[in-house]
Amino acid sequence: MKTWFITGATGGLATSVVRELLERGDRVAATTRREGTLSDLKQKYGDQLWATTMKLKDDQAVHTVVDRAFAALGTIDVLLNNAAYGLYGAVESISAQQVADVFAVNLFGSLSTARAFLPHFREQGHGQIVQISSMAGEYSTPAMGMYSASKWAVEAAFEALAAEVAPFNVQTTIVEPGGIRTNFVGGNGAFGAEMTAYQNTPVDQIMLQMKGEVPGMDVADYVKMIAGDPAKMAHQIIARVEDGHGALRMTLGSDAYQKIHEALAGRLSALEAQKEIAYSTDADEYQG
Repeated sequence: MKTWFITGATGGLATSVVRELLERGDRVAATTRREGTLSDLKQKYGDQLWATTMKLKDDQAVHTVVDRAFAALGTIDVLLNNAAYGLYGAVESISAQQVADVFAVNLFGSLSTARAFLPHFREQGHGQIVQISSMAGEYSTPAMGMYSASKWAVEAAFEALAAEVAPFNVQTTIVEPGGIRTNFVGGNGAFGAEMTAYQNTPVDQIMLQMKGEVPGMDVADYVKMIAGDPAKMAHQIIARVEDGHGALRMTLGSDAYQKIHEALAGRLSALEAQKEIAYSTDADEYQG
């Protein structure tokens, strides 16, 4: 039996993780934005589920909740940083406040939670961090620039953190899901201002997809365009934690595999084409 701490524990992927963990007998500490959203599971599983609200944008509040969870549960084996949301629109159309908000949740909230956990993990001598990123953490497209920026930042921060905490027997996995059949898409994200300049451009087309407003398609048709099954993804995340080993990054979904592969191959090809130029700019006495 393990004890997991999960942020953003209602809706979508996290719900599937929570349900599988509880069904198999693990303990779950779950945080949500609103009270009572896990009342049905609390009624069914009792003390197996420890639930509370947490203000992810408040660093001190995050530390307080994490300390309370350790005090109540004794040991927590796994931190699953799941809380995040999508932000869509042309970079020009997204306000400074929207940028600040998406980074406050997607990046800074994850970092606050990780920082709160690390002293406890070191004290108990073990721990695992599962950081939910996105396939968009490896590439960017029109209408997803600022969301991708938040996830690229997550990837950079947690790649460094993984190496830093490994000596303390703390393992880290960055999960890069593709599209998931959850309420994360279909109009539940945040959107930049509509700008007529971008009508009938790739920005406009992607915005319609993210709002679930593709012309001529009903909800059932739209869902079929989304590859990821949240229950299957949850099972693979739990299996990785149980195994305790694996690559730093875990890709979930055929769409994620294909898009990340294409993006990385393109970047590597472009880099290799610039080798001669890159080397030509070295200082004459450089001995690297």
